[in-house]
Amino acid sequence: MLTRDEWRSHDLVGLSELAASGQVSRRDILKTAIREIEDLNPGVNAVVLTRFEEALDALDDAATERFAGMPYLLKDLHAPVRGMPLANGSERFKGTVFDFDSTTVARLRAAGFGLLGRTASPEFGLSVATESAAWGITRNPWNPEHGAGGASGGAGAAVAAGMLPAAHATDSAGSIRIPAAFNGLVGLKPTRGLNAFGPHRGDPNFGLSHEHAVTRSVRDTAAILDVTAGPDAGCPYFTARPTTPFETLIVTPPDALKIGFVTTRFDGRAVHPDSCEAVERTARLLADLGHHVTEERPDFDSNALTDLMIRLLMGSLAGLFVGMPLDGESDLDGFEPITRQAIRFAQGTALGTHLHRAAQVNTHVRQLAGYFARFDILLTPATDGPAPVHGTLRMDHGDLDAFLDKLFAISPFTAPFNASGQPAIALPVHQTPDGLPVGVQLVGRFAQDATVLELAAQLEQASDWQTLAPVR
Repeated sequence: MLTRDEWRSHDLVGLSELAASGQVSRRDILKTAIREIEDLNPGVNAVVLTRFEEALDALDDAATERFAGMPYLLKDLHAPVRGMPLANGSERFKGTVFDFDSTTVARLRAAGFGLLGRTASPEFGLSVATESAAWGITRNPWNPEHGAGGASGGAGAAVAAGMLPAAHATDSAGSIRIPAAFNGLVGLKPTRGLNAFGPHRGDPNFGLSHEHAVTRSVRDTAAILDVTAGPDAGCPYFTARPTTPFETLIVTPPDALKIGFVTTRFDGRAVHPDSCEAVERTARLLADLGHHVTEERPDFDSNALTDLMIRLLMGSLAGLFVGMPLDGESDLDGFEPITRQAIRFAQGTALGTHLHRAAQVNTHVRQLAGYFARFDILLTPATDGPAPVHGTLRMDHGDLDAFLDKLFAISPFTAPFNASGQPAIALPVHQTPDGLPVGVQLVGRFAQDATVLELAAQLEQASDWQTLAPVR
């Protein structure tokens, strides 16, 4: 097996190159990941279910694939795996097992990835803090008194702690980008429809929901996207992938781009000084790299758009419980108090109101799109400051509206681009004086994931990012 220092010096692509050259066996790579999970997980509580022996057994069937034996963890949300329990972060659904792989999981499995288990998620992904009755508190490897973000906080904590170089994540309002920013990682939300949703989901939450990964390097983000991107049979729509692999495209820097940036919230309110500094430093670096950089906010009502889309997401919960009687409070046993309120909201939403909200989201998105007629890229903070301490967003008590206000105060920048479906990536460009990561977000035009990844790779090459927390 690899030593810890050897392990931490390689990203996913680097490990696959070691295996291909014969310097280390694929089985030893997988066993090293297992050792690191066992050693490091007790300190952060990121991995909540393991399937180590199954992953080792499956290696024999995938030994010729490029990513055979490369370790991967799947989020406990929206990623069915044949025979592997999926709780969606809920105590009530613990032990639920599916008899099929999702398209994304099937593609990862076919590429040889060793599926080692699941990472923590808050219940139904409703929070940007990964703290749940089902799985407990997931801690930030940079400072265990702070959160790992959400809803892919388990994935972010596992990768930042050094258990493995990359992990599966999902994003309905920022749940890839927020934990990437809080844990000092790369996190891409691809364009709507670039990654497949099926076969169990068609148009998830009016296209607000996405799947991809959190990683330590841009090339890993690109390489995994090359594995998973593309339509599946019966999909209602899809976004075409480039004819050239993303991993190949990012080797060449982009031509000079028109980049707009913001150092405030979209409504003009101030942000945390470290988030402002992260954007300003990145803007200066982009200008030094030859891009045309201008400070200019998009002209749209971000607060109205965010409120509409979160209520669309909550309203869509009603579809999960068709045929399941939830008539009294006892029927909601096993759900957390904030989730109970969200379910009641969903049940009380009239169909016409739900569809009207979708139409209003479209109106706001059309206004936002005008910005990208003039700019190739928008640069924003990824979050408003570093990860907050545990307990800032609690789902075990309180009022739903107050909870949502706190949630979007922490993360005012990500949700609009779930609504628009545009590619958006969080990058680990900065740290606070006491060592907490602070990220920025790059947003591209619809279907221009390659441009976003090319620019991210150029920034990575010109920077000295810290993507691994100190071992404690």
